[in-house]
Amino acid sequence: MIKNIAVIRGDGIGPEIIEQALAVLDKICNLYNHTFHYTDVDMGGCAIDKWNNPLPEEMLKKCLTSDSVLLGAVGGEKWNTLPGEMRPEKGLLKLRAGMGVYSNNRPAKIWPQLSSASPLKQSIVEQGIDFIIVRELIGGIYFGKHETETVDGKLCATDVLNYTEEEIERIGRIGFETAQKRNKKLCSVEKSNVLDSSRLWKKVMHQLCEEYPDVELTDMLVDNCAMQIVKNPAQFDVIVTENMFGDILSDEASMITGSIGMIPSSSLGATSCGLYEPIHGSAPDIAGKDIANPIGTILSAAMMLRYSFDMPKEADCIEKAVSAFLDLGYRTADIMPSDPQEAQKCTKVGCRECGRRIIENMKL
Repeated sequence: MIKNIAVIRGDGIGPEIIEQALAVLDKICNLYNHTFHYTDVDMGGCAIDKWNNPLPEEMLKKCLTSDSVLLGAVGGEKWNTLPGEMRPEKGLLKLRAGMGVYSNNRPAKIWPQLSSASPLKQSIVEQGIDFIIVRELIGGIYFGKHETETVDGKLCATDVLNYTEEEIERIGRIGFETAQKRNKKLCSVEKSNVLDSSRLWKKVMHQLCEEYPDVELTDMLVDNCAMQIVKNPAQFDVIVTENMFGDILSDEASMITGSIGMIPSSSLGATSCGLYEPIHGSAPDIAGKDIANPIGTILSAAMMLRYSFDMPKEADCIEKAVSAFLDLGYRTADIMPSDPQEAQKCTKVGCRECGRRIIENMKL
C-alpha cells in the first residue's frame, strides 16, 4: 500500500522525535511491503523564521493533499513576544481548521512496566488502564458566544454552550467507530440531568447506537465520570464527550498514567486524513541534546496506521515493540524510576538509541 504523509518536524525537540518515528515507519514498510512518501511541511516557529508566517498557505495545501499529517511539536520561548496572530500556535489552530478535524482522540494507557509512576494506588493500577477519550474539538462552549456586559451596574459574563444535532452525530460516529476497532464498549459522557445540550447529546447518541449493534453503549454524567476515572479506570474502553468536558477529563486521564512523554494523540474529521502528534510540548531546553523521549511520537505514528490507514497489524507491531523495549529495562531520562534501587535495574538511553532499540524489537 502507498500512502503520502505530511511531516511537520516543528520546533524544539520536534525534529529529533519525528526522526525516530519516521525510522519506525520505514521499518513498517520493510516488514509489511508498504510505501510511505514523506513531504516536509514548515509550521510553527521554524515557519515564522523562514516564511514570516506560522503556516503559509502553500504548507497547508501540502497537508490537505496528504493521506495524513504527523507532527512533532511547535512553539518555544523564542517566539513568545510576537503578536498573537504570529505565534507558532496560530499555525496549529489554522491547520486544525483547514483540515476540519473536529475529533480529538487521546489514549490513556499505562504501560505495566511504568505502573509505579502512576499517582493511583497500585491495587487500582494493576486492574489495567487502557482507554481513549474522543473529544469534540471545534464546537460547544469554547466556540459559542462570549460577552461581558454591565447589568444593573454590575458586570455580567455570558458564555453560550451550543450544539447542533449534526455536530453531535459526527463526533458520535467517531466514538462508535473507534470502539469498533477496540473492545466495542462506548461510554457517552454528558450532564443531561441539568443541560439541554446534554439531553440532545444523549438522544442523538442513542439514535446512533441502532446503527452500531456490535458496540455496547452506556451513559455517564460527567461528574461521576471524573470520579470513576480515578476510582476504576479499568471499566472504560472509549469515552466520547463534548468539548469542555473532554478538555478536563483528558487532562485528568493523562495524569493517572504517570508519564506525559508516552502519550500520543490524533485529531480526525470527516475524512481519514488525520493529524497525529504527542501531547507534550517542544521542550526547547533539552532540544539537540539527544535526551528527548520519542515514544509519544512513535505511538502517534501507530495511531495513524490504525485509525487513518486501517493497518491494525502494523500498529500492533509498533506497540508490541515499545512494550518489549520497556520489558528489557530501557528508559529515557523522563521515565527513569526515581527510586535508586529501581533505577539500578534500568538502562538509560537517549532519543536515537530509544528509536533504534524499538526498531530492533519490531517483528512480523
